[in-house]
Amino acid sequence: MRKRVQIATASATRAVMLRRATLAVVVTLALCTASEAVTAQSTPDSNALLTQARAERSAGHRVEALAHCQEVLARWPDDRNAQMLNIQLLSELGGAARAGGLAANLSPSLSPAEREQLQADYASHEVRWAQGIPADATHPYADDDKAVADIQRIADDPHAPADVRRRAQLDLLVALDQGDRAREALAEYVQLKQEGVQLPPYAENAAADAMMQEHRPREAIALYEDSIRQDPDPYQPGDVDPRIGLASAYFEAGRTRESLAMVDKLVADEPRWLRAPGVRGAKQNARKVDADSTDIQLHEDAGELKSAYQRLAAMCAEAPGNADLRRQLAMTELARGWPRRAAETLKIADTLEDEHDAGANLDDAEVRGAVHDYAGAQAALDQAQQQAERSGRVEDALSAWDRQRGWQFDLTHDNGWGNSPDYGDRDQETQATLASPLIDHHWRVLALARASSAALPEGHVARDRGGLGVQGFMPHWSFYVQALPSADHYVRRTDFEAGFNWAISDRWSWSSDWASAGADVPLRAQRYGITGKTFNTAVQWRASELTSARLALYRDRFTDGNVRKGWQADFVQRLHTGPNLSFDGGVEVSGSTNSETNRPYFNPRWDRSYAVTGVLQNVLNQYDSRLWTQRFEFAIGRYEERNFASGVMASARYGQMFQAHAGLRFGWGVSWHWQPYDGRHESRVVLDVSMHWGE
Repeated sequence: MRKRVQIATASATRAVMLRRATLAVVVTLALCTASEAVTAQSTPDSNALLTQARAERSAGHRVEALAHCQEVLARWPDDRNAQMLNIQLLSELGGAARAGGLAANLSPSLSPAEREQLQADYASHEVRWAQGIPADATHPYADDDKAVADIQRIADDPHAPADVRRRAQLDLLVALDQGDRAREALAEYVQLKQEGVQLPPYAENAAADAMMQEHRPREAIALYEDSIRQDPDPYQPGDVDPRIGLASAYFEAGRTRESLAMVDKLVADEPRWLRAPGVRGAKQNARKVDADSTDIQLHEDAGELKSAYQRLAAMCAEAPGNADLRRQLAMTELARGWPRRAAETLKIADTLEDEHDAGANLDDAEVRGAVHDYAGAQAALDQAQQQAERSGRVEDALSAWDRQRGWQFDLTHDNGWGNSPDYGDRDQETQATLASPLIDHHWRVLALARASSAALPEGHVARDRGGLGVQGFMPHWSFYVQALPSADHYVRRTDFEAGFNWAISDRWSWSSDWASAGADVPLRAQRYGITGKTFNTAVQWRASELTSARLALYRDRFTDGNVRKGWQADFVQRLHTGPNLSFDGGVEVSGSTNSETNRPYFNPRWDRSYAVTGVLQNVLNQYDSRLWTQRFEFAIGRYEERNFASGVMASARYGQMFQAHAGLRFGWGVSWHWQPYDGRHESRVVLDVSMHWGE
């Protein structure tokens, strides 16, 4: 009984186990089937992935599209459509060389049209690669020239598809401009316009930049504005903001307010730091730096030197390793009258760079030229020309240097009317100076002519001289020696003259002039055969363009035994600075004594004067190098003469200067002087004209 019970129990146990095993198998099969179904639903096929990739590409998300494409190739490496899309995406993302390598291994190979498209992509990316810092700073055009050659072959290939050739023409315009071949770029632009092609924004920006290099800002403005209309802000981080170019074009075209307003807004709108989502920290916004740098430069060019200097100094303190900012700071220091400080700043910038590029050499040349180191300036310009002879900036600098070291001609003429004791009822003075080109970087030969005359109550008087001289230059020094024989019959004495100017430091300078028959002797004395030796010396302290002070002493020994001694001190302070506008106020004090009285010319025993002065000047019109400015000066004070009552003295002058182009300018002005002589007020009106040709 017990045995049967055990057998029955065992049978029941086996039955239960069998049922459980059967159930487990069924469940397992069901789960496997469900899993396969889920897997089949969650894993798309190659067509679905490629569809997603093409959609991302159409939306401009090429990195995401490439990820989908790579997933297809990881599973189906021989998928032809995925291979083609992978090559296209790599080429568009800048991996044109890698794309070309993959295309070479395709089987079957690409069609001729597809190969042309791939080559066009590669050539287009060559233009972008050439934008970077050149591998060899002494040959900055190597990459650009290679890109131009490759693009030119595609543009000239009659077998290439029309759309590929058109794209190559547009890329060629960009490459030519980028390689400082502005004239060729504009020729390409003209051809495209003649064919009725509507340029895309990037090509218009390149054409506008070429226009600026050729000094055609009005045409550049139209191109920049159309580019911005087609493609308004925001711009991709790697793209140049065309509004910076437009602001510069506005400025060169004389639209200063629009220029500064635009670049000021760019500075205000651009954040200083860029932060990526999910990434700790931030990186500097390069476009903000570009906007700041351009804004500072334009405000500096408009005459606001102090604010430009302060902003650049702050930026250099924030980014001490930025060589470009250091160089811009040096040029601002030079503009403020600090050439030694500018040279030191350039030395600091040199330590931040491995190689001295053309821009650095141009800055060096400008600083050296400002202190009369003409040999050093020539060497720096030669180096810049070797490095980047096609650069518009280099061409402009070489043209300016040719003007500076070439012939120089100056002409001034004054006509006066009034009742002055020294000049009579009417007087005139003309001076002309012709200077030879620089000789051995140190010398110029001068030819001089001077003619002055006056209609005195006792008759006509003239002082006419002409002669030759030599002018010399050394770093921080200039000096001259000249001889001017007399050409009139009043005083037949040759006037020997000599003088120097020494820039002791960025703040202090000293100058002196001596003459054996000086022009400071009154014309009235000339009529009576009286001349004299004159000597004057002056020391000036100049903190910057804003503040200066000067003290001058002079001593004249007349041939009639009279010795005149005098002094003059003045202080000038900038009271207001605005774009192309400045107003200076100052104080001027002077005095003189004469050892003898009762001479036929005005020579009080002693006299004193003091006056408050002012100078207002601004730009009336500007277009590229053409410039038209005006200047108004005034002085009002008192004059004291021994044995006579003191009286009010006043003077005013209004003048204009017109620069037709770099190196040629004309000036004119009219002035009025009112001052007591021997207790009686006398007035004089003077019309002056001038001309300068040369630097």
